Amino acid sequence: MAARRWYVAALSLAAGVLAALLLTIGRTDRPGSPLGGPPGAGVSAGVTVPPDLTVIAQLSHDVPRFSEPDEGARVGVVPGRWRGGAAALPVIDSRPGWLRVRLAQRPNFSTAWIRATDARLVTSAYRIEVDVTAMRLRLYERDRLTLDAPAGVGVPDNPTPAGEFFLALFAAPPGPGYGDFILVTSAHSETITDWDSSGDAIVGIHGPLGAEEEIGTTGARVSHGCVRLHLADLARLRAVPAGSPVTITGGSTP
Repeated sequence: MAARRWYVAALSLAAGVLAALLLTIGRTDRPGSPLGGPPGAGVSAGVTVPPDLTVIAQLSHDVPRFSEPDEGARVGVVPGRWRGGAAALPVIDSRPGWLRVRLAQRPNFSTAWIRATDARLVTSAYRIEVDVTAMRLRLYERDRLTLDAPAGVGVPDNPTPAGEFFLALFAAPPGPGYGDFILVTSAHSETITDWDSSGDAIVGIHGPLGAEEEIGTTGARVSHGCVRLHLADLARLRAVPAGSPVTITGGSTP
């Protein structure tokens, strides 16, 4: 599997109750389990996070956005909520008192620096991989494969975008066929900008929408970019916390 890798060594955060926190982040597409606690457990001061965990910044309100870890480089706001869900953003870099996080909004792969004091840090044990070429979705916990499911992916004219994304939130389904919930990712279609007058075209992971037979056991190209699963497979993703990485390989790239 060709997942992008990035390393952040000696991740030191000097921020309020997080002062003296040392995080060592390995691949953010390789989360493990949160330090003996449940998924989403808080990170405490002085704790060293194993390299197979994903560190996530949770926001409770809108916070200032910076282009660099510098008070003078403010460029806007990072929303504390997006499409009804609280912001849970993977941390991909840091400086003393600062965190660089991935954003859920367009354009794809957007990042921002925020003050460490503006976030609560938690960890996730999970990662999702979508292999568009093989038409499979795989779920890992503590780097152990727990689900390998056939998936419906984008058709050639509206492919599923490739890259490093994350699970932004869980949403209620708009109708039958989607399953009990939709996993809304930070990925946005590269070919559609306004799906069904929604103002955007976000890649979701949801039920088959009538394509059960086409997806079958081998997967199929049946969507406008979203990832469709059999309902039993979708149910297995309910435990994945917001902020967990979603790596898509073999799809379209900008």
